[in-house]
Amino acid sequence: MRLRPYIANRGFKYISEWIDNERIHAFWCASLLPYPITQNSFHDLLKKNAIDWAEGAFVATENNGQAIGFFCYSVNPTDNMGFLKFVIVDKSKRGKGYGKEMLDLALQYAFQITGASAVQLNVFNENALAKRCYEKVGFVERRVERDVFKFKDELWSRCNMTILKQ
Repeated sequence: MRLRPYIANRGFKYISEWIDNERIHAFWCASLLPYPITQNSFHDLLKKNAIDWAEGAFVATENNGQAIGFFCYSVNPTDNMGFLKFVIVDKSKRGKGYGKEMLDLALQYAFQITGASAVQLNVFNENALAKRCYEKVGFVERRVERDVFKFKDELWSRCNMTILKQ
């Protein structure tokens, strides 16, 4: 597996195919984007986050170049804390270790290249598969905000997780 910067005219097609229902969409972006996502709304959000947070977008690929995952990453220079968000893996690869491998590479980048002392992310407790993946990588719960996100007739809790540089 490899990481590369997200390239707009090559990557959106894959991401839009991986987000194929409203629940996955809400898990992925907390409805910060309309469903279904459009290329314009997605790229506008990436541009805004790049300006506001110096956030970069990355794609994980198989060694042959096939896109299999996506995430965004930024580091806050004030507290030296990295932040991962919009993490998603190709739906055909979920539950097979690809997410863990992608996150391991993302953390190598965070700790070795950007020099972060810790990395955090948010995940809905209801997204059990993703939360287990984060725990396998070494993320631990820092705090849980109960019933903060409404999805249809459900209330979801948001869990902030962190991992420290080893």
